[in-house]
Amino acid sequence: MPSSPSASATPQSGLEPAPARPAHPAGTSPETGPSETGPSGTSPFGPGRSGAGPSGVAARLFLPLIALCTAVTAANIYLAAPLLPLIAHDMGSTPSAVAWLASVAQLGYAAGLLFFAPLGDSVNRRRLVAVLSLVATAALLAAAASAGTGALAGAVLVASAATVVPQLLVPLVAERAPADRRARHVAAVIAGLFTGVVAARVLGGLAGQAFGWRAVFVGAAVLTAVLGLATAYILPVERRQRRGPLFAGLVAIPGVVRRSPDLWRACVRQAGMYGAWSALWTSLALLLAGDEGYGMTTAAAGLFGLFGLAASVVAPLAGGLVDRFGAAKVVRCAYALAALSVPLFWLGGQAMAALCAAAVLVHAALVASHVANQTLALTTTSAPATANTAYVVAGFAGGALASALAGPAYGHWGWGGVCAVAGAWLVLGWTATAVRPARAARTAR
Repeated sequence: MPSSPSASATPQSGLEPAPARPAHPAGTSPETGPSETGPSGTSPFGPGRSGAGPSGVAARLFLPLIALCTAVTAANIYLAAPLLPLIAHDMGSTPSAVAWLASVAQLGYAAGLLFFAPLGDSVNRRRLVAVLSLVATAALLAAAASAGTGALAGAVLVASAATVVPQLLVPLVAERAPADRRARHVAAVIAGLFTGVVAARVLGGLAGQAFGWRAVFVGAAVLTAVLGLATAYILPVERRQRRGPLFAGLVAIPGVVRRSPDLWRACVRQAGMYGAWSALWTSLALLLAGDEGYGMTTAAAGLFGLFGLAASVVAPLAGGLVDRFGAAKVVRCAYALAALSVPLFWLGGQAMAALCAAAVLVHAALVASHVANQTLALTTTSAPATANTAYVVAGFAGGALASALAGPAYGHWGWGGVCAVAGAWLVLGWTATAVRPARAARTAR
């Protein structure tokens, strides 16, 4: 495998781009060492790489297919949420009695992140993507055939744990992208991820209403198998010799974060951003469908999720901005947008126009921050898959904790309490990172 970006460039102490350096020989980059195309302009799949894969049409489909595969696999995590009323009716229960199935999916995804995502640094990703895709396919088919909530929960748990394919592919995309377009390539995959989340919540509910919830799981299984295996086929062949235990990457996470102030900063800031978004977005249905809010139907409230498409539109733009201006400026702007969205969300408790504007702003802020912070996480250590695992788990933990606090806040103080939780998370995410650089500098001396 080619070395990670940090192996040929000294990591910066902050988020700002590195200062200009002397010219390097042909085929090298001051940031990443050997360029993706090499001195002779060879393909990323060419003989100069550590692995070889299909060329021609397959090489051109590399990034689009990975983005599409990411959309489908990410959708599997949120597949059960819009189908809960249909599942409850079919199993003779109530929606509130099966609502825990959505939490099972989140738990499965968290477990998959911790155990499988770090393997991207030590095993053949081509084989791992294929295996995980087949496991997810089998679990989705088992979910469709489930006769009770227990069996369905087990199937959803396994399917969600196997949906870590996107987090295996993002480090690969960043690793093989040209240095001056790395963030844009990462952004394309992130756009696919957010598109999948929106599709699961909106299209999944509509398809379930038309064909039944079991048919939705079968359709997801077919798409997962086809796209997962197709993506595995076009990935480069990697010949790696694993050293140490299989799950050594999991044990190495704390040390990787401790040794990289940039990674630590990206983790904390994204935890704050994702926490603010999660508090607002997971509680929004309470405002839209509640009697004390807008009193919408469940279907109408679900369509509000279409504002999530703003993330898919912003992702490519954010990638270009990171490549041009650096991660630090993009993260600062993203936090400013999120800070502006919080009072708009508060006003949205009485004015729908403010609520719509806030929904667009918070999604734009989330994805811009995600593109910048994840690009930084992938390029700041010599173990990108392990660093990416730390980054994603940190964001996930921040979002889960904020969501857990947002529910009681709504019960005690209404929508204003939810907005207060979101604002507090933004303040914590930003201010908590202000002291680390100085401490790291003293330690280095």
